[in-house]
Amino acid sequence: MLVVDDSQTVRMSAQRFLREGGHEVLLAEDGYQALALLHDFMPDLVFCDILMPRLDGYQTCAIIRRNARFAHVPVLMLSSKDGVFDLARGRLAGAQDHLGKPFGREQLLQAVQQHAVRSPCAP
Repeated sequence: MLVVDDSQTVRMSAQRFLREGGHEVLLAEDGYQALALLHDFMPDLVFCDILMPRLDGYQTCAIIRRNARFAHVPVLMLSSKDGVFDLARGRLAGAQDHLGKPFGREQLLQAVQQHAVRSPCAP
């Protein structure tokens, strides 16, 4: 899993919850760092904040979608912005879903179970 958020608190919470659920976690504080990690590690799922400096979540998601190598990796937007416009903009950028902040352990793990890419050998 890759968690992209400019808030260290959000990154650390997500990391703790995901590790408790048995998942490996990569952390990025902005879209540029996320794209580098995506290229090097090919995570099963990307949780991406919307409001970030330099490269926002919508832009990051759109770049992931345009690259054939990563287009299959699900992206879930993380944000307290959950209005109709925000949800639609996330979908237009290629996000599979939206997870509101603040999120809890169960919400995060349920999102993983629902959206993570599974390898052909996975149960």
